[in-house]
Amino acid sequence: MNRDLPAFWAVIPAAGVGARMAADRPKQYLQLGGRTILEHSLGCFLDHPSLKGLVVSLAVDDPYWPTLAFATDPRIQRADGGSERSGSVLNALLQLNALGASDDDWVLVHDAARPNLSRDDLDKLLAELADDLVGGLLAVPARDTLKRVDKHGRVVETIDRSLIWQAYTPQMFRLGALHRALADSLVADAVITDEASAMEWSGQAPRLIEGRADNIKVTRPEDLEWLRQRRAYQAS
Repeated sequence: MNRDLPAFWAVIPAAGVGARMAADRPKQYLQLGGRTILEHSLGCFLDHPSLKGLVVSLAVDDPYWPTLAFATDPRIQRADGGSERSGSVLNALLQLNALGASDDDWVLVHDAARPNLSRDDLDKLLAELADDLVGGLLAVPARDTLKRVDKHGRVVETIDRSLIWQAYTPQMFRLGALHRALADSLVADAVITDEASAMEWSGQAPRLIEGRADNIKVTRPEDLEWLRQRRAYQAS
């Protein structure tokens, strides 16, 4: 990237339990290459020179975070996690306000269980959206044939996959606009699954920036196994 990248704050909602992993601890604390998934997810941001600060939202009674070296990093502040992702992000945004962040500052929200974000993708997102009026997110075009089904699991139609993208993170928006969208959507009891959907609900049209398909979110045991095998192959 030839242009200067904008300064930004980062938010990592990490209060989930990851029940589908069927593990003895929340999935963000499972090991990947000698570090926890959460440490990998944090690392890409902490290594970036444009980072102004980072807030991680954690369960109030989280016993694992204090054992990590990152727990004492002065660039990281802790916020209480909510019962849903939107609540965790809102609490983190309030913490950013307390740290002196302004409504016009860029905030990047990234999944705690998405440990394979590349520096190239992060820089691409920052560069492409630096002057955007709304913001946007990393995403990947759908590759497979997509089917819409009825309640019995039978195909109703084949969907035009050229119109479908998978939403990834980071998702990058101005602090003030994102705070208003999340807060208003919560009051309206709207279905919000990520920051982009809150912005959409508020009438905005986030921009999609194509990223790498291997920036996967660890949701099931096979996701983590795939990442472990990939890292072992790269190290061989």
